[in-house]
Amino acid sequence: VSTAASVAQAMAEAMMVCAYIQLLRPGAPFVLGSFLSSMSLRSGSPTFGTPEPALGSLVMGQLARRLNMPLRCAGNFSTSKLPDAQAMQQSMMSMISAVQCGANYVLHSAGFLDGLLSMSYEKFMLDTDLCGALHGYMKGVVVNEDTLAFDALAEKGPGEHLFSTAHTLRHYKTAYYDSALDDNQPWETWDEQGGIDAARRANARWKAALAAYEAPELDPGIDGALQEFVDKKKASVADAWY
Repeated sequence: VSTAASVAQAMAEAMMVCAYIQLLRPGAPFVLGSFLSSMSLRSGSPTFGTPEPALGSLVMGQLARRLNMPLRCAGNFSTSKLPDAQAMQQSMMSMISAVQCGANYVLHSAGFLDGLLSMSYEKFMLDTDLCGALHGYMKGVVVNEDTLAFDALAEKGPGEHLFSTAHTLRHYKTAYYDSALDDNQPWETWDEQGGIDAARRANARWKAALAAYEAPELDPGIDGALQEFVDKKKASVADAWY
């Protein structure tokens, strides 16, 4: 029930598996695996999106770098039953730790609900937006002559805003993650657009995305071979309740 002991156990297990793999196939590529969760000590059920496993991911990141190994760790988790404020708060808690620990491979990035007993299309869309924001976060701060914007400061005098400078107009569509503007987007307030909350916007977005989806092209010969392989595997294994 302590983060230190959980990390120690997870690290020992992962290193043992790595050693075993190297005995079987020396030099085989290996990704250090880490999955930590907390639990409700009243019921014994696992909980997700809590701060302790997030801290564990940060420690695992440091240990993986010490061993010079790539890391797979926990991603976007939540115990919430709905795509609500609790879900996004817990998702951010767990996902930001995966980003900041330097994980190389992150599973469970979108749609996770109820400890992975269920998923939500609305949550999926909210999470993809979060992933996009995290890509911006991971870029860091670029410092050069253009980003320091001396020309914008020189163009306007003291007490002047910089909205109309050449530098602002050159970058206003790409400066921030949420500033990519659609030229046809209406310039209306949130109230004027109907006061639609995030969950309802996400509902409309997944339905539109699904309706517009086009399957990628696949060579008919490859498609047929894949289907034949799937059918053969299914026929070779008896049905089971799991």
